[in-house]
This record gives sequence, C-alpha cells and structure tokens, in this order.
Amino acid sequence: MAGRKVEESRLKQLNAHASKGGEYVLYWMQQSARAEHNPALEHAVQQANAAKLPLLVGYGLMDDYPEANVRHYRFLLEGLQDCQQALAQRKIPFVLQRGRPDEVALKLSQHAALVVCDRGYLRPQKQWRQTLAAKASCPVVQVEADVVVPVETASGKAEYAARTLRPKIHRLWEEYLVKPASTPLKVDSLKLGVKGLDLDDVGAVLERLALDRSVPPVHHLFRGGTREAKQVLRGFLTQHLPVYQENRSHPETDHVSHMSKYLHFGQISPVVVALAAQEARVLRPQRDTFLEELIVRRELAQNFAEYTPQYDDYACLPAWARKTLAAHAGDARPVQYTQAQLEQARTQDPYWNAAMREMRYTGYMHNAMRMYWGKKLLEWGRTPEEAYRTALALNNRYFLDGRDANSFTNIGWVFGLHDRPWGRRAIYGTVRSMSSKGLERKADMEAYLAKVDTLVAEAKAAGVRFEDE
Repeated sequence: MAGRKVEESRLKQLNAHASKGGEYVLYWMQQSARAEHNPALEHAVQQANAAKLPLLVGYGLMDDYPEANVRHYRFLLEGLQDCQQALAQRKIPFVLQRGRPDEVALKLSQHAALVVCDRGYLRPQKQWRQTLAAKASCPVVQVEADVVVPVETASGKAEYAARTLRPKIHRLWEEYLVKPASTPLKVDSLKLGVKGLDLDDVGAVLERLALDRSVPPVHHLFRGGTREAKQVLRGFLTQHLPVYQENRSHPETDHVSHMSKYLHFGQISPVVVALAAQEARVLRPQRDTFLEELIVRRELAQNFAEYTPQYDDYACLPAWARKTLAAHAGDARPVQYTQAQLEQARTQDPYWNAAMREMRYTGYMHNAMRMYWGKKLLEWGRTPEEAYRTALALNNRYFLDGRDANSFTNIGWVFGLHDRPWGRRAIYGTVRSMSSKGLERKADMEAYLAKVDTLVAEAKAAGVRFEDE
C-alpha cells in the first residue's frame, strides 16, 4: 500500500534540470537520519516506485565539521548504525562514505535519475545543497522533514519573538501533525553494490576519523539512534510529562524530555514527538506547555536561522540590545575568568560551576541553568562581544545538541534576542538579568548541586576523562 503523499509545501526543487535516465533514485540523507516518519525518505521511495527504479540512501561523513568533536560523532554514528539497520529491514541500502557531504552526494548522484535531500538551516548545510544543485546533472528536490510547520509556510520573515510566531504556527499545525506512513519499496535495491564504511563497529569508524578528541563521549548516559529516542520519549511521557508544567524549571529534578539531542541529529521526527504528547493521558496544561517548547520555541529558532544570515555573530542581536550593552560596556565587572577557569568550572559561583560540570560531563544542562549560565558569562566578560563568543564556543563544544539553530537562538536570547527591554542594571543595561537569589527562590539549589556531583561521579566511573583534570 502506498503511503500518504508528502505535503507539497515541504518540497522544493533546487535546480531546473529535467528528469533523465539513471540507475536509481538517490536520497542524500544528511539531516533527517532516521528510517521512519521521515518525509524526505518517503518522498524518495514514492519517486523510486513511480520511476520503477531502486533506491539508494547515501550519507557523507566529514572529519572536520565546524566545532564538532568525538562526543558529537559518537552520538551521530550510533544513530547512523541504527538507521542503517532499520533501512535494511525495509530492503533499502544505506551507504556511508567519508568526505564532504556535498562531494559524496555529487559522486553518488552521477548514476541517479533524481536526488532527494532533506533540509538544514545552517550555513554549511545550505552551502552543501546549493553546491549539489548547481553541479548535479539530474533534478535535486529538497524535502523539509525536521519541523512540524515548514518554515516559509509559517512565516516569510524573521519573527520578533515567540509571541509573533505562535498564532501563525497554531493556525497551521493541525494540518501538519500527521505521521507519514511508510511506503514499501517496489524494486529490489539491496543488490546495487555501492560500497561504504562498515558501521558494525562504531568505535572502529571513530578511530579512523581525524577528530578533536579532547571532549570525550558520554554514551554511558545518552546513546544515539531512533530506537533510543523512542525509548527516552516513552519514559518522558509516562514519568515526567504528567508533572511537566510545574517541574520543568526545577533543575534539581529530571522532568525534561531529553529530545533536543535526538531532534538535533534528525533521529526522531518532531511530528512523532508532538503526536505522542497529544495522545498521552495527561492534563492539557502539561501537554500544552511541552508543545509550546517543542513546536513554537523550536521553530522560532529555525525561523531565526533561516532568515538571519549572521545567526552566529554578535551582529545578529536586535539593535536595542546592542545599543544598551554598548552603553554599559565600560561598567566594572565583578570578576573575570580565563577560558581555562571557565571550562574547568573554577569560578566563585557554585551554581555556575555545577551547571558547567553538568555540561562538561554529560553533554547536557538543564534549561533553567542554561539561561543562568549564559547570563553570568555576559556579566563576567570583558565586553559583551567577548562574552557572546565565549558562550557560543562553550555551548557548541560540550553540548550534544550544540551547533544547532536552537543553540544560536538560545545564546542570542541571553543577550536580548527574542526578548524585550527590562529594568536598567549595571553591565546588562536593559537586557534581562538573572541572579543566584532568583534561582534559590524557584528551585532547591542544594539538591541540584548534589545531583550534579552524582552525575559527575557516574561519568568518571564510566571513563569520561579530560586531559586538563
């Protein structure tokens, strides 16, 4: 039985080539690394069936993706291993080849009648797709597979804040909250014979790559892959979503979804996550709070990255924020720290240190602490521009979900993005501030410190070690 057709608003032809003969349809998988509930994959299957051709799924693995290290690559490869196994069950071959993603895709496209690719919003991702579209000799069709509402459908401009995007998303999301059904592939594709890296041993693949190894993996705590993502999601829905609204801002608890890292690597569909939350037996306020973060807030970040060329530069901040921070750039800082002191969590602030240790040893930090962590870097930095660069560098280095539209948006929020002016304070000007007293009023911070101590001890026992220890 053929699956439901992918919404036309998710599709975009990236070049003007007419269809030509070829040996197969190629799905160049680079963002949506999953074998189920993937509109790009389903569109590729449907196009292959229509052309009576086999389907090949290819992935380009580069050694030096900007700011990525062995922590990120371990999680990525675990997900690709899971994806390869799931695709094999659907009789679809998956080929992982080493090289720049656009170059791998171009090489595989030489024998393709059509290339289907998924969509990314960051500069390297856009450049890869533009290069392929310009150089390929066959049509290249992009399918937007990692948001609920396609970005341009939701809005044709950079939105000022969540409040301006929210009504646009809400008017549309029911139309898109539908699981794409799997379409069986009609033509035998497992005999294509295209060679790639052996994913049976993820550790062996990692050893062959020239990677930054200074930030160790955290697979004792988080493993990549769609199967893992679904297991984590099930635990969240039963154990944490029922009390999500009242506990999500309490860093001493674990009432969080942990979906961000799986969404970052495209290992689970946001549509699947949203539908599962809608179907969960919880009170509506709990569900609505989670859906606000999963859809509105996350897709505000995609909107920001898509419509803001300088999304990773201090210049991306709104004019009012840059103006007020500049006016207070000469204010005395209470203390300043070196990069090493920050990375090793050796400041005079025990709450900040705990947050940094959580990030360093787990690849994760509770969202309430992410905000406080970033605000303190603004307070301690010699200039707001330096503080912005430091926050972004640490975020992208240690977080599993770093180097993401959400990362750039969340760091920008620390400095006034998608926010409004507040009461004037030293250093911050009218940018929102956060204090340790505020944390203490809202959460049990002693319990959070104890929680982080336990997490760090567990990580060290599992072999997570840093050269600077």
